[in-house]
Amino acid sequence: MNPLANLLFEANLLKRVPRSGFHFLGQGHESVAEHSFMITFIAYTMTQLEPQADALKLISMCLLHDLPEARTGDLNYVHKKYVTADEDKALHHMLENIPFKSDIRELIDEFKQGETVESRLAKDADQLAFILELKAKIDMGIKGPETWVPIVISRLTTDTGKKLADAIMQTRWDDWWQHGYTET
Repeated sequence: MNPLANLLFEANLLKRVPRSGFHFLGQGHESVAEHSFMITFIAYTMTQLEPQADALKLISMCLLHDLPEARTGDLNYVHKKYVTADEDKALHHMLENIPFKSDIRELIDEFKQGETVESRLAKDADQLAFILELKAKIDMGIKGPETWVPIVISRLTTDTGKKLADAIMQTRWDDWWQHGYTET
């Protein structure tokens, strides 16, 4: 049980590992764990729209895809031009005494390869989480995020991802509570 406890402590560390892309936005912050929650919730939503997708696989993939960042940190697109994180080595060390290590590795590898319906949906969920952040900032009058939106939307590969992105971009970030609001 000790290796499992260590893995849980390591996964818990993701609550304190910052996502580095926000540096380039000039504002905002998010931990890797916060990001993982959001894309996992988006994936859950996608399973309701894509019944042919294996829901457990998709949700698990989203939950686990950034697990190696507990050891490597989060490298954004600029960092990756200059620094290479050995995520395979990090994952190998992280999982070496875990009985279900092959399940975790297979899910992360499948995510990276992006060849299955679940991995394509997971990658779109990853981008949709960022689109939600960008749209909220745009709606709050922050300048800059609007230039990122077309780039991020262009990364989407599934019809479901594209439809969700379209709905996000047509909806104000605070419409969910302001719609029909009254003081009574």
